[in-house]
Amino acid sequence: MSVSVAAEVPTDLAHDIASFVRGFSIEATRPNASDVQTVAQAAPASTAVYLSAIPTKPHQDLIEATIKVRAVGLEPVPHIAARNFASVNELDDVLGELVSKARVSRILMIAGDRDTPAGKFRSAIEVIETGLLPSHGIADIGITGYPEGHPRISAETLSRALAAKVEAAAQTGLAVHIVTQFAFSAEPILLWVRRLRDIGIDDPVRIGLAGPTSLATLIRYAQRCGVMASAQGLARQAGLAKHLFGNATPDAIVGALAQACSERQLGDVALHFFSFGGAGATARWAAAASAGRITLDGAGGFRVEPPEA
Repeated sequence: MSVSVAAEVPTDLAHDIASFVRGFSIEATRPNASDVQTVAQAAPASTAVYLSAIPTKPHQDLIEATIKVRAVGLEPVPHIAARNFASVNELDDVLGELVSKARVSRILMIAGDRDTPAGKFRSAIEVIETGLLPSHGIADIGITGYPEGHPRISAETLSRALAAKVEAAAQTGLAVHIVTQFAFSAEPILLWVRRLRDIGIDDPVRIGLAGPTSLATLIRYAQRCGVMASAQGLARQAGLAKHLFGNATPDAIVGALAQACSERQLGDVALHFFSFGGAGATARWAAAASAGRITLDGAGGFRVEPPEA
């Protein structure tokens, strides 16, 4: 049975949360056919689905996943990992297939996780500077941001690299949006976005959060990505472990960010969910929140109900 938002939640808060969640994007590694269909059924048409690049998999896997996402009416945004390409020609071919077969116009440009690059490219900016992206009709690129830092790269180096990529994209006629690493606490995200705005970087930011998943999975990914401090804080917060689908959900941080957004503190921001617990589950949770199926839980967060069948 649906929850009455007007009865359960102050109208302004429900509106702020729902408005903030609308326009969400989802990141998936290789969603299966069932997940893709579930996302298409739960999420609005043209919802952006970011598709991760896996160093050990052939480029054709990414191309095929992108085609499947486009086929169900969603907007595929493939990761282009610079270090995964053995040559400029190989990159040129992959971009050509992504555009011709899946009508890709946006990508997420990353360096990639390979310790040893497959070819000449070592960083995202080197690909941006080739001019290949706009030559294929790519109009908008995502670049990465790290509100809680990076385990192997200093904060100063990260800041310089981000600013350089923004400038390089502008020089080649590309629009830019920034997609952040996932975090479990609002404070570092708010500080980081405000710092960006203070130094004149006004590009849209997609704030990365983990979608509904188990705490054990969250801790494992946090160890891998260097965000353990906020993950441990999440694990200590009562009430987070048994929300929708019996999983930890990002409700408390979404509420805090929605409030800051409603107070116009952040500029152009949206939510980006990492689907560690499955793209389908993440889409159902986000769709329920954006529809206003929200009940405050008294601990700084809220509960949502899945959309009615």
